Amino acid sequence: MHKPQAFFIESNQGQGQRFCIYHPAQGSARGRVLHLHPFAEEMNKSRRMAALQARQLAAAGFAVLQLDLFGCGDSAGDFGDAGWQDWIADLHQAKSWLDTQCGRNTPLWLWGHRVGCLLASELARQIDDETCNFLFWQPPANGRVLLQQFLRLKLAGSLMDGNGAAAMEILKAQMAAGEVVEIAGYGLSPALASGLEKSTLLPPSGKSGRAIFLEMTSQEGGDVSPALATAAQRWQDAGLQVEAQKVQGPSFWQTSEIEDAPALLQASLNALLLEPANA
Repeated sequence: MHKPQAFFIESNQGQGQRFCIYHPAQGSARGRVLHLHPFAEEMNKSRRMAALQARQLAAAGFAVLQLDLFGCGDSAGDFGDAGWQDWIADLHQAKSWLDTQCGRNTPLWLWGHRVGCLLASELARQIDDETCNFLFWQPPANGRVLLQQFLRLKLAGSLMDGNGAAAMEILKAQMAAGEVVEIAGYGLSPALASGLEKSTLLPPSGKSGRAIFLEMTSQEGGDVSPALATAAQRWQDAGLQVEAQKVQGPSFWQTSEIEDAPALLQASLNALLLEPANA
């Protein structure tokens, strides 16, 4: 069995090194998977689940590359210096590395979690010469909602005092003036906030491929949320083969303790192993 390989690559943007973990495919290669991690503290809470899934996929024949984006994890730079386009550039470079390592004869999967889903969506719209498939964990409809949730961490006290709206406007004014604001221990640059706020979960136009939408729930059964159903329908209307599913388990990216979601791991593996209907 091939072991995961941890290494650094030099950024094409001249911003230092990016930390990567590559999980070679075991046996006959089924596909290439590029992992796109979530945002800020959610990334740290999700590291274990991402590692478990990457190893499981590699054992099933998928080559998986995990990369810490600029200013995140063990990569160079401070979070407060990162912009949205810096991250998109990192992902283009990561995909090129994966292509060089594995060739392009197997399907490409973009595996996003939360903000990573929005990054995957934008990356795919910029890839003109290859069909992308998508594995989405808890995809948001857009980045504006996530940005609001993140900003509210800064404003928790003001919200309790009933001054939340005014405090939010002050915070936005600071960013509009080009200031980096600190939120929950993370600097947030105007370039990152602006890119996140404008990001949307839009399908690539004129593409085929598969898109797997997985949504966590604490209770067994039931339909996916209306928001997820709407997003999935938009992708299906764009011509992709879409599957949307609720999976029982904890919201591990938000829990105070590190938690596992075994059902999500199995649902993700099952989805990638499933042959497309038109194969």
